[in-house]
Amino acid sequence: MRVLLAYLTLVLMWSTTPLAIKWSGEGPGFLFGVMARMTIGMVCVLLLIAAFRQPLPRNRLALMNYFAVFIYLCPSMLALYWASQFIPSGWLAVICGLNPMITALMSAAWLGERALKRRKLLAYAMGLGGLALMFGTALNHSEPAIFGVVGVLVAGVLQCASSVWVKRLHSGLPALTQVGGGLVLSVPIFLTVWGILDGCPPASMPMASVLSIAYLGLFATPLGFALYFYILKHLAATEVSLISLLTPVLALLVGHLSNHEPITARLTVGTLLILLAVFAHEFEKAKLLGHS
Repeated sequence: MRVLLAYLTLVLMWSTTPLAIKWSGEGPGFLFGVMARMTIGMVCVLLLIAAFRQPLPRNRLALMNYFAVFIYLCPSMLALYWASQFIPSGWLAVICGLNPMITALMSAAWLGERALKRRKLLAYAMGLGGLALMFGTALNHSEPAIFGVVGVLVAGVLQCASSVWVKRLHSGLPALTQVGGGLVLSVPIFLTVWGILDGCPPASMPMASVLSIAYLGLFATPLGFALYFYILKHLAATEVSLISLLTPVLALLVGHLSNHEPITARLTVGTLLILLAVFAHEFEKAKLLGHS
């Protein structure tokens, strides 16, 4: 029951974070947005760790686990925030819908899970078709939108690599400890990158940016990432990545209703192809598990 509640909470949170990511960078810039979010998130997580009297182990396995989480928290988030400048917020969740298939391919290589069965080729083909439509939509939307699509793909690959590596390490560390260790490694990098490439206080801070950074830093980072790695401890990596099947439609609706982001026919078809691809992929996996 706890895992189910954590799963549903994460679905709702991930459906709203794309718009919050976009809003957080529209005034102060994406580098300040992600740096402020992660800094606030690190303070919150470390306070929770202290309150629960959880140690931050520094043995070799724990350090490797922190670095695996760092890949998700730092380079993946930098790519995602950079991409958010060029595309509507709902697209972030739609393109990340390909994560279950990327995770399956990585799990086949790293965890020995089966991912390249013939009957799954249709799912991969539909996913690539949906991605192709997203690229076409990006060209029609604006030329820089292509950079946004590529940036989200890079972020997704890094996120999937992180989740599979964490699963492979099987360190047994509490989720909050994993996030805390990852943030301790990540925040100095965020501060350094922001200081070198920007370093100036924001010239403007719209209320939407302030509230978005507060939401992401106080809730989405400490609670969202802790829930993510808590679920990852109890479910297979591919099952965790199924969250990406549920969030795209909700994220598109949130962006459309709250930010007046257009939902075109091509975008709708591309989204459906990606969702169908993930559904077919996971349905085939379920059949294989049922016959094994």
